[in-house]
Parts: sequence; C-alpha cells; structure tokens
Amino acid sequence: MDRNSILVLPILMFLLLFRVANSEVEDDVKEALVQFMEKLSPGNALRDQNWGWNTSSDPCDDNWAGVSCDTRNQSVRKITLDGFNLTGSLDAGSVCSVKSLVVLSLNDNVIGGNLAEEISDCKHLTHFYLSANQFSGNLPDTLSQLSNLKRLFISNNNFSGKLPDLARISGLLTFFAENNQLSGSIPEFDFSNLLGFNVSNNNFSGPVPDVKGKFGVESVSGNPGLCGKPLSNACPPPPPPSTEKKSKHSSNDRFLIFSGYIILALLVLLLIAWKVFGKNKHKNKKTGDVKKKQVAMEVETRRNKPTSGASSGIKSTRENKSEYSLSSAESGMNASSLVVLTSPVVTGLKFEDLLRAPAELLGRGKYGSLYMVTLDNGVVLAVKRLKDWGISSEDFKRRMQKVDLVKHPNVLSPLAYYCSNQEKLLVYPYQPNGSLFEFLHGSQNGQSFDWGSRLHVAASVAKALAFIHEELRESGIAHGNLKSSNILFNKNMDPCISEYGLMVVNEIQDNSIVAQKNSYESNNIIGQIYSTFKVDVYGFGVILLELLTGKLVQNNGLNLATWVNSVVREEWTVEVFDKALLSEAASEERMVNLLQVALKCINTSPNERPNMDQVAGMINTIKEEEERSVSSVE
Repeated sequence: MDRNSILVLPILMFLLLFRVANSEVEDDVKEALVQFMEKLSPGNALRDQNWGWNTSSDPCDDNWAGVSCDTRNQSVRKITLDGFNLTGSLDAGSVCSVKSLVVLSLNDNVIGGNLAEEISDCKHLTHFYLSANQFSGNLPDTLSQLSNLKRLFISNNNFSGKLPDLARISGLLTFFAENNQLSGSIPEFDFSNLLGFNVSNNNFSGPVPDVKGKFGVESVSGNPGLCGKPLSNACPPPPPPSTEKKSKHSSNDRFLIFSGYIILALLVLLLIAWKVFGKNKHKNKKTGDVKKKQVAMEVETRRNKPTSGASSGIKSTRENKSEYSLSSAESGMNASSLVVLTSPVVTGLKFEDLLRAPAELLGRGKYGSLYMVTLDNGVVLAVKRLKDWGISSEDFKRRMQKVDLVKHPNVLSPLAYYCSNQEKLLVYPYQPNGSLFEFLHGSQNGQSFDWGSRLHVAASVAKALAFIHEELRESGIAHGNLKSSNILFNKNMDPCISEYGLMVVNEIQDNSIVAQKNSYESNNIIGQIYSTFKVDVYGFGVILLELLTGKLVQNNGLNLATWVNSVVREEWTVEVFDKALLSEAASEERMVNLLQVALKCINTSPNERPNMDQVAGMINTIKEEEERSVSSVE
C-alpha cells in the first residue's frame, strides 16, 4: 500500500462513519412516519408503488405521497393527506417525533378515535387540519401548548367536552370548529387578532365573548345555550343573591337589635354634645373659609375661561383621561368654510358638529396632529390637523377636489375638509384596526402576521398605488410620505393607504438621496413631479423590506435599506427574513422574489426604479404562485 492510499483511508473511514450516523437519524424519522401511516391507513399495503411510506425509500428523495420537504430535501416540513380515504387513527406520538413538521393536514378522510395528548410534541406545527373526519372524545388540554399554531380546523367531527384554553395561543389566526358536540363556554380568544372563527352547531352555553364586531351571528349560531351579541337573544340578568333562612336562635337576634338601638342612641347624644361645644370654634373659622372659597372660585373661573386662537391646541385624552372638543383649539374658525365631499358617511355634516364633538389625540407628527372625533350620532371620524403647511388655501382646495375624484377601495379618501390661511383640517373615516406599523412592530411583534397576510398587504397596496399614480400623474399629486404607519386596516382587515396627497413637491425628499446627504436640485418642475412618484416607489420598497424582515426602518442608527443591501451583497440573503416567516415554512423562493422587487424599488437612482404599475405586476405574479401552491396543499 503506497503512502497516498494510507492518507486517503482514514478520510474514507471518517466519511463512511459520518454517513452511517446521519442515516441513523433519517431512519428514525422514516420509521416514525411509517408507523404513523400504519395506524392511519391499515390498508397501506394495497397502495401502488408510487405511494412510498416504507423504510426502503426516502420521504424526500422518493416523493412519498402527501409529503413535502425543505428546499434542501433534508427534513419533512408538510404532510398533506386530504381526501385519501384514510380509515385508521392518528398516532400523534409517531408523527410528532418529526421535529421539523410545520403543516399536518388530514381533511376529508374517515379517521376516528381520540386526539392524543402527545400532539403537544409537534412544537413547530403552524397549520393543523382535521376537518371532515370521525374524531371523537375530548380535545386534549395539551393542544393549547402548540404556541406556534396559526390555523386550527376541526370542523365536522364528533369532538365533545369543553375546549382547552386555546386563547393561550397568542398567534392563532383561524379557528373553525363548527358541527361538533363541544360544550361549555367559548374561551376568551383574542378576537381582534383572529381572521376566521366559527363554532356554530355545537352545545356551547353562556354569553358569547366580545368578538370585536368582526364575526356575525353565523359564526356562533346553532348553540341553543349561547346568548348575547351577535345573537338576538340577550343574556338573562344574574340571579339575585338567595335569601337565607331565619336563624333558629331568634332570641339572640332580638338581643342584637336592641343592643344596636342603644349604641345608636349613645352616638346621637355624642353628636349633639360635639355640635354644642364646637359652635364657637366654627364661628371663628367661618370668615377665613369664606375667603378661601372666594379665591378658589376665582381660580376656577380663570381656568374655565375659553382661550382664543388655534395655538391653544387639543389635549390628549389618553394622557389626562378627559374630553376636549375641536372648538377649544379652533375657536376662530369660520363655520362656512367646511367643505363636505361626496360621501354618504357624513351626509349633512356641519362644522358645528365637529366643534361640539369630543376629540381624542391619537398622535402628533412633523406636519400636524391626528384626532379621533365621535359625533352625536355615534359616527367616529379621524381628523387630521395641519399647521404651517406650505400651500395656499386655493391650491389646497383644488388638490383635495382632485384627490376626491379618484376612488379606490384601498385608498382612504377624505370625507370633508376645512381650510383657512393658518389652519387646515381633513376629515377621514376612522379605521379601528390599527396600522401596518403596529402589526409588524407593536405589541404583537408580528407573531400573528403570517406570510399570506403580508403578501396580501403588499399586493393590495401596490395595486392601489399604481392606480392612483396613473389617475393623478398629470396633476403631479403623489403621496410623498408613504410609510407603514400610513397603511391602515379597515373593519375587514384590508389595507388602506391614508393621507394621500398631503405633501407638496417642495416638501418631498427622497430618503435614498437624503441618506447620501443630497437632495433634488432640479429647477424643472416636471422633473420634480416625476421624482415625487419615484419617491413613492422608494417608500413602498421600504415597506416591502419591513414586511419581509419584521425590522424597524430606523433602529439605533441602523438604516433598514442599507442593512438589507449589505447582507444581500454578502450572499446571506436568507438572513434578512423574519424568523416568524421561516418558522411557518413560508416559501423561501417567493420571499426571495419579493425581496428582489423591494431592491429594485429602493435603487439609489430614481430613474432606475420601476413605476408602480410594473411593481404591482411583479407582486401579483408572486401572489398567484403562492395561491396555486396553497391550493395544491389545502
């Protein structure tokens, strides 16, 4: 044996040992999956040769029926066996030993038996579908330990008993459990977070939790024991406390009553004595007390005296828990200056209605403040107050009239406006479900905002922005301040672009150029107008980066666009994506495609950026690919 052979031999032995060790892990997974299938489908032996699910083949390389793996074909991510006429039972212990599993779908089969407590071992499971089977018995309490669960479908089975505390799963988006025999009360889900909910046709009882107005009667109907909104039958008042039987020792009761009378009489005598002896002392203090009261009344009168001018401002009820009206800040306004645009929401609205209504400060920005105003008829409006805005009243009116002519369901149009030389007010319909910024960076930390929802937001906003750019291009009216806090969600959780057209050309700056300590210097107004639309493209690209990364645009001096570009240059593209998206097994291919769109939008050269119509087309293609993929799985 020559020297080279001696050197190669240890290397071959090491590689062989490593391969054997690696195959042992794979064999454990295969054996667990085969055992899971043996319980699930007793007739597995009758399947054709393409079925797989045996220890002599590989679930990823040999394409087992219903099995999907990661992009490197190294771990099982999804098991989708819908409509395979499976007649056995679910061996949760075996299938949950596959630690990489995120999707388990067994809809439309004939699977029976109970759901075992071992289901809690599926720690990374995000989608769990058992609808249209013959499962029975109680749901295990351990089901609530699936902290990563997003979708849970158990409809059309024979499950009974009380629901486990599923409200503990903070990121749950959809829960469908209709047509079972479940009983007890409905858990206090985070209904502001849920996108789908149905528990109809069960045996639930008690009051319906506050569903935040998101779900109708059809989601809870068919439960005779339920009451309260949205159902028509109100809950009965709580029973009065039961009267206890009289004590057998009535003589003791009479003794206590008489003792009470004696004590009361003594107290009255003491009170009379105190009045007599304290009378002179009271006279001595009377004069001083009157003077103090006069001073207090004078202070209160000055405090309540109305201030003049708009500079007095409106206090936030979130800070001092009291209500203020717009009249306290706008006492010099001319009531005839309110212009109500074409909207049935505020038909007949008068300026006095706004002045009388209580206003709550929602936030302050560089260009003004935002208030929530509740009218006497219960209609809730959002009022944007602009100050020191560099545009004349006539230009402002023409601008608002042009914006009002362009309608799109994903663009929040103003309902009315007020205009004077010093003050400008814009009235919008109030959107109760917060902003995209809050969903991504607020208290929920993006946990409930899955890949499908983010892609829907991207496609909807791109389409709306492309439409309004086209309609207002000749007028040169762009958004100019597009950011995630200006993307609001309506009652149907559809995104809406707010505050469109409030920025004028000389106030708009391109963040990509500002970052380079430069700004537009073109004296050609047409070039400036063209650039304003390209600024919107840049802003939209940054929103895409927020959707993909879950990170703040500015954080401790770090610029998101700069950071993403640096990571991509180092060829660590996957490192930019939000870990919440990776944990739910979102398509890395489609996330990379959307990232490429974002990078085109934030090109430092405005002329190299695509227009919004092109951007909307690219995102729509990605969305269609995602929908086809989901349809094939679900």
